[in-house]
Amino acid sequence: MTAIATTRIAFASFIGTAIEFYDFYIYGLAVAMVIGPVFFPNSDPAAQALNAFLTFGIAFLARPFGALLFGHFGDKVGRKTTLAASLLVMGISTTLIGVLPSYEMVGWVAPVLLCLLRFGQGIGLGGEWGGAALLAAEYAPKGKRGWFGMFPQLGPPVGFFFAVGSFLLLSQALDDVQFRTWGWRIPFLASAALVIVGLYVRLKLEETPVFTRALQAHTPVRLPLTELLAHHAKPLVSGALMMVVCYALFYIATVFTLSYGVATLHIPRPQFLGMLCIAVLFMAAATPLAAMAGDRFGRRPVLLVASSAALLSGFLMQPMVSSGSAILITTFLSIELFLMGATFAPMGALLPELFPTSVRYTGAGAAYNLGGILGASLAPYIAQQLAGRGGLSWVGGYVSAAAAISLLAAFFTHETRDRELA
Repeated sequence: MTAIATTRIAFASFIGTAIEFYDFYIYGLAVAMVIGPVFFPNSDPAAQALNAFLTFGIAFLARPFGALLFGHFGDKVGRKTTLAASLLVMGISTTLIGVLPSYEMVGWVAPVLLCLLRFGQGIGLGGEWGGAALLAAEYAPKGKRGWFGMFPQLGPPVGFFFAVGSFLLLSQALDDVQFRTWGWRIPFLASAALVIVGLYVRLKLEETPVFTRALQAHTPVRLPLTELLAHHAKPLVSGALMMVVCYALFYIATVFTLSYGVATLHIPRPQFLGMLCIAVLFMAAATPLAAMAGDRFGRRPVLLVASSAALLSGFLMQPMVSSGSAILITTFLSIELFLMGATFAPMGALLPELFPTSVRYTGAGAAYNLGGILGASLAPYIAQQLAGRGGLSWVGGYVSAAAAISLLAAFFTHETRDRELA
């Protein structure tokens, strides 16, 4: 494989996840800032926040369905076409959120349409990650699967950086009324242009050699989901549980903490978004480091160390965040997102390695997105409730509990580094 081909594959696996996660994260940030007042205005601020966090969780419930839908066709038809379709579904859903009428304009229809489009976002993202990870892993040369599997994992920090950056610019350029009235819609509308770029890159690719050889040697299984549940349920559950800590770390450190910092600690929104921009750089830095370590030492040791550190990090939340100090809060956010990158990076190789070619798209995508339901779908909502009832120490305990689940799952999972994908 030439250097040009290698670069093209790495970029294609990266660009799609970056765009998809940009789409996903702008909604999470909007939830923390404007979704409640715009779509649930007839309630007190606490109820608005809880309702907004519930709409946030809808996409996580949809993601396994997206993984199964796109996984079915990805395992039967191929990775390339399926990846393009998932990107299109996500992009259309995100762009339409940007033109939704508010509750004041159409009443209850507005939150209903919002929930439907949020479900569409979940369907699209559910099909995206598994295909992008397979694209990288099935093209990877021997001994470099962890490194290649890193490129789709770089999509989330880059997508988040641009999502936060866009809202930060808008917060500085617009006053609060302008931002709540129309400014928050701009990042959603910008998604349309990004999707066009991603589709162009994806459609220029060839099918992965591993899938092509499998298609020539065997007829695709008729129902990949049935095959997965009948013969590969254990790695499906293990993969999902190992993903829990990644999601919990990320969405507690971003969506919940942003909402808490602005509403409770009264930190100005632009300042907190700037703090998140700094913290997400640590997530980006951890990703290649953990990927290289996974190729050298194995996926399992990296996950054991990072999950153990994440468990301990939960005890830092109450003293560092409640201090109100911008320096201490930024340090805490940086620690959490660094650990998120360290636990997330090995999964780009590990989840594809858990499953055979015939059900790999379905299995890797389903494990990834089931982990999302367990670790993230209700994480901001639960954290909001825990903070109200017991304070930030309870939220920190939630992070530690999520890390303990993933730590145990990694402990009971065999090393996958040396498995052949063909």
